Amino acid sequence: MKCPSCGIDDDKVVDSRTISEGRAVRRRRECNGCRRRLTTYERMEEVTRLVVKKNQNRQEFSRTKVLDGLITACQKRPISIEQMETIVDEVEKQIRERFDREVPSVFIGETVSEQLRELDPVAYVRFASVYQEFADVSQFLKELTPLLEKREIEDVR
Repeated sequence: MKCPSCGIDDDKVVDSRTISEGRAVRRRRECNGCRRRLTTYERMEEVTRLVVKKNQNRQEFSRTKVLDGLITACQKRPISIEQMETIVDEVEKQIRERFDREVPSVFIGETVSEQLRELDPVAYVRFASVYQEFADVSQFLKELTPLLEKREIEDVR
C-alpha cells in the first residue's frame, strides 16, 4: 500500500486489533519513508447486497454512504466518529442477519433513525428530516412532540 503522504510503498504495522465483533481488522501503520502513520481496515468480503430504493431502483449497499449520512446529521453534535461507526456496524449486522441479497432502503433508514433517537435527539431529527423527506413544519412538530414529552418527563425526575 502506498503512503498517502509521500507515495512510498513501504510501511510496517505498528498496532492491529479486531473491530466490528471480529468481522474486521484495524491496523495502524507507519511509513518507513516519511514516518507518518495511517490507519487501514480489512473487512471480510461478503455477498453483495443490493439496496432497493423507494422507486424500486437497486444499488449496491455502501457502508460509506450510510456513514456520510450520519456525519451530516451529527455535525456540531457531541457524537464521535467511533459512535457513528458503531451505528453503521449495527446496521450491517442487522442486514446480514435479516436479508440474503436485497434490503429495502426503508429498513436502513429506520435502523439508523432508531439508533440516533437514543443517542442524540437533534441528530435524529436532522437525519429523519432528510430520510422521511419532511415537506413542511407540521411533520417536524410531529417528530419533535414525543421527544419533547420524553425530555419533560426526564426533567421532572
